[in-house]
Amino acid sequence: MEKIQRIKFQGKSSVAEVESLVAWDEQLDHDVHATVKSILADVKARGDQALLEYSSRFDGLSATSGAELEVSQERLSAALEGLSDEQRSALETAAQRVRAYHERQQQASWSYQEENGTVLGQRVSAIQKAGLYVPGGKAAYPSSVLMNALPAKVAGVDEVVMVVPTPHNEVNELVLAAAKIAGVDRVFTIGGAQAVAALAYGTETVPKVDKIVGPGNIYVATAKREVFGVVGIDMIAGPSEILVICDGKTDPDWIAMDLFSQAEHDENAQSILISTDTKFLDAVEASIERLLPTLERRDIIEASLSSRAAFIHTATLDDAAVVSNLIAPEHLELSVEDPEDLAQKITHAGAIFMGRYTAEALGDYCAGPNHVLPTSGTARFSSPLGVYDFQKRTSILNFSEQGASDLGKVASVLARGEGLTAHARSAEYRIKADSQSKIEG
Repeated sequence: MEKIQRIKFQGKSSVAEVESLVAWDEQLDHDVHATVKSILADVKARGDQALLEYSSRFDGLSATSGAELEVSQERLSAALEGLSDEQRSALETAAQRVRAYHERQQQASWSYQEENGTVLGQRVSAIQKAGLYVPGGKAAYPSSVLMNALPAKVAGVDEVVMVVPTPHNEVNELVLAAAKIAGVDRVFTIGGAQAVAALAYGTETVPKVDKIVGPGNIYVATAKREVFGVVGIDMIAGPSEILVICDGKTDPDWIAMDLFSQAEHDENAQSILISTDTKFLDAVEASIERLLPTLERRDIIEASLSSRAAFIHTATLDDAAVVSNLIAPEHLELSVEDPEDLAQKITHAGAIFMGRYTAEALGDYCAGPNHVLPTSGTARFSSPLGVYDFQKRTSILNFSEQGASDLGKVASVLARGEGLTAHARSAEYRIKADSQSKIEG
């Protein structure tokens, strides 16, 4: 394969080069946009009939009614029962760990009472229906089922609806089994923009949801962007990313395989290694050349590494942290002697994997924290998927007579300052007569 791009970081003069390296602006393809808008409008107008036609055209399904697109709970149970003991145990262990982690994210409602009897607070409640998009194209992702469904269930969502494409009726049993373990309420074998449309608008068979989460291809991402506002969404996910900072003392084969682990997702995935040791960069490159031919998805990995990977040499680990913060990676491995110290210098990352033994792959499947993470630098301002994504917060205000009178005066001044007389008078009507005469206006 081609040599992996190398950058020598030299402070401010190298910032533009780093930013150019990681820039991912998947230009909005106008043909894709037009196709997606057409599909959304069609499903909104014709419901199940449009779904059936798109499923036939894109996935080769021959269903004749919307009901045929739904997978029964009995079928989910059969998938779970049909797993080997090893597979079932792995899924159940992962589910237990993901659930336990997310249970710690639960937020409680709260309130406090002021001296005059006024009560203020916040009520935390779950959304009623959540839609989960699980990819089913180049690979099947039972782990995505767990990561999307379990936080919703922990949050208390009433109904969790999953959609997953099954091209030519190729159903992944692990995906269906994971849906059963995670407690998914309804599953539909639909994908693409049409699945997003069905969740956003509802059809005769597919229920309309309040929020859609989960990654997908450019058609899915474009559709999610289009329906935002009709429903909530989690994020617009870009290609998967991994950034490894290593001091040169980790087995280079380990680091090579860690870089492969994200590159094998798709050709646009990005793998970056930062090290203070140029000889270690050479050693990892040698490991890549030797190990790549042993992998089933080597063509995808090679395309990813050739087009988007990079090795960055920095003078110090502090400089490595600076580069990492410029990139704001989805996955960050700190494969160094003192990861706790280095982590204190990291301000932007979706998830931080600490130490030589913490492979990013553990986080993808069974560590517990969510693997749905912000990509394309959005870790600067957004967070991993969690229980909080399936909850909403409602402000609670209950003023006592005295409290309304006291704050009515404050509101009156501010409202009249904004020229909103009705606001002012609404507050003034509640000012107690013995406190202050009502202001006429």
